[in-house]
Amino acid sequence: MARKIIITVAPVCHVGKEIPAGCKNPLTPEEITEDVINCYKAGACEVHLHTRDLKGNPTFELDVFSDTIRRIREQSDMIIQSSTGGLSSLSLEQRCVCLNVPEVEVASLNLGSVNFGETVYVNTMPELRYWARRLDETNTIPEMEFFDLSHVETATRLADEGVLHRPLHYNFCLGPGGSSNLAATGRNLAFLTQAMEPGSSWGITHDSMKDFSFLACAIGMGASVVRVGFEDSFYYAPGKLAKTNAELVERLVELIRMLGCEPATPEEARQMQGIPSLK
Repeated sequence: MARKIIITVAPVCHVGKEIPAGCKNPLTPEEITEDVINCYKAGACEVHLHTRDLKGNPTFELDVFSDTIRRIREQSDMIIQSSTGGLSSLSLEQRCVCLNVPEVEVASLNLGSVNFGETVYVNTMPELRYWARRLDETNTIPEMEFFDLSHVETATRLADEGVLHRPLHYNFCLGPGGSSNLAATGRNLAFLTQAMEPGSSWGITHDSMKDFSFLACAIGMGASVVRVGFEDSFYYAPGKLAKTNAELVERLVELIRMLGCEPATPEEARQMQGIPSLK
């Protein structure tokens, strides 16, 4: 049987990021839902959404977020993933307000602070413990986000404390390097995967990717989750822009099958990640 790969789509571009001509960044509940359902039909089984207002700005108001999720759930059984992160001025409690929405099954949990360009993305140990407790209280599965090798040891420390539960799932977030986070190279990925706990699973997010070569590298090295979407990049090949998120998913499905694997269904992905079934 072919190895299953979970495809996550992060459809909404970061605030302030330049949107290339011809690319439609979805913002309203209607736009996001249409885009995400097209991604679902193309092979994505999980959607990553932040709480945003109609202008795409981070917010702790849940109206737009909840409406979007309701629309997606009416048309699909996709896994709903949200975030306890984001570079913003939101408070500790506001950053995890998404956990108050019952349909959220998974939420990202950043495992440490990191330099981003000329600023610092702050995630302190007390904050990590707070968000992990809130994840537990709401029965939400954490997708742990790693920006640095030291964050892998932080996960082990928190698991030893009982704050995180084993088996662990790692999501390595690598980028172009120039933004101060770890560059997306096979060498760096090897360091990270070698530091994981035995019996764990892992996935990859490649910020500002110019093509899918690093995603192919990750799948070949054993990744079970790969992510595409306008939050990360508009490109699928050098100089080749996708006009929609669904086009990125379609291209990724082609790559996955070329590598002898198959995209996971939502229910298969729930089993792989320890998420309760919707059935």
